[in-house]
Amino acid sequence: MNIRLDGKTALVCGSSQGIGLSIAMMLAESGANIIAFARNNHSLESLVASLPNNGNQFHRALVADFSSLDEVKKALKTIEDITIHILINNTGGPPPGNISTAHSQEFYDAFTRLLVCSHEITMHVLPGMKKEGWGRIINIISTSVRQPLDGLGVSNTIRGATASWAKTLSNEVAAYGITVNSILPGATKTGRLTGILQKKAADNNISVEEASVLMAQEIPMKRLAEPKDIAASAVFLSSDFASYITGITLLIDGGRTKAL
Repeated sequence: MNIRLDGKTALVCGSSQGIGLSIAMMLAESGANIIAFARNNHSLESLVASLPNNGNQFHRALVADFSSLDEVKKALKTIEDITIHILINNTGGPPPGNISTAHSQEFYDAFTRLLVCSHEITMHVLPGMKKEGWGRIINIISTSVRQPLDGLGVSNTIRGATASWAKTLSNEVAAYGITVNSILPGATKTGRLTGILQKKAADNNISVEEASVLMAQEIPMKRLAEPKDIAASAVFLSSDFASYITGITLLIDGGRTKAL
């Protein structure tokens, strides 16, 4: 199976690091044009400069802080003339913490970053996808959609809402040749996981390295995921090979989640 996305343009959110960066790189390797969207301009410019380019591709950076819906809207206005074929909704989750001690503002902040901004971006790209009769919307969420994770109260709540939003949207746009799917990554080696491991280590009076080993032992495959493990599935779902797949939540967690 040779996946080619030549002539397609992908807007990849949260692409300055971790899973988003890996997705942007793999999509570019498959021939897609990349618009890398995140808040760190320096990191984005470095990424754009490093992306594969066969001479016919264009890549560019788009900068906004997803904690500000106004910033996101302003950034989107600068690409109004570009048709987006592939949208990767992806951004960092809220800090770890128990739901019983969470402040109301934490829910508002997370809801804006993880759902409202994704909705705003999706509404921006949908008209172009409908006109083309082809589109791929892929949401990077979390395994907590299937099984809530201890110590991630706010994240569990908002992730579930995001999955419901995506499933509802998938039914509404399927007739236009647009698919909407959600990827649920397990424990993946990113900055986000580092913060979780640091809290786990502090709570249990062990080193971060020990916490990492313990977490890996909870996974049937006995290892943490690499960002490329998640990115590969996003590239497949972006392709024509996945044209009849929509509305799903795809677990990529090495078998860790107990739920079906």
